[in-house]
Amino acid sequence: MATITLHDNEIHTSGDLPKVGSKAPDFTLTNSDLNDVSLGDWVGKKKLVSIFPSIDTPVCALSTRKFNEYAREHDDTVMLMVSADLPFAQKRFCGADDLENVVSLSTMRSPDFAGNYGVLIEDGPLAGLCARAVLVLDENDTVVHAELVPEIGQEPNYDAALKALG
Repeated sequence: MATITLHDNEIHTSGDLPKVGSKAPDFTLTNSDLNDVSLGDWVGKKKLVSIFPSIDTPVCALSTRKFNEYAREHDDTVMLMVSADLPFAQKRFCGADDLENVVSLSTMRSPDFAGNYGVLIEDGPLAGLCARAVLVLDENDTVVHAELVPEIGQEPNYDAALKALG
């Protein structure tokens, strides 16, 4: 279990992020076309997995835009944006902002994802949603960077994540 904060109030996650050097757990998540996809769908590509509570919050939206910008210049990398939002909301948001370089994924059919990745918020007003975290995986799904953002309202360390992509 990890301790993070929401507006300086302590809350807890279900576990810990996958460790650097470990293999990322496989997952099945739902994309914006309501199709189920798995981590294996991007074999051979570097992956950035941005996990957050909801696309409809300012920091989540901002980080999605920033990762979309990076992806424009790096077609060897897949940017996976994971939240509990319904695919309809994710598609609306990405369409309204012309975010064509990120892949939005919903946990709506995959209640185990947040627990398997150690990001399930267990208490406080956001209980049941995902904490903010960023993982970078190499072409073989080995974790090369892992950040659990200590304050939910804080942005992730973009420089460290993007540097880990190479």
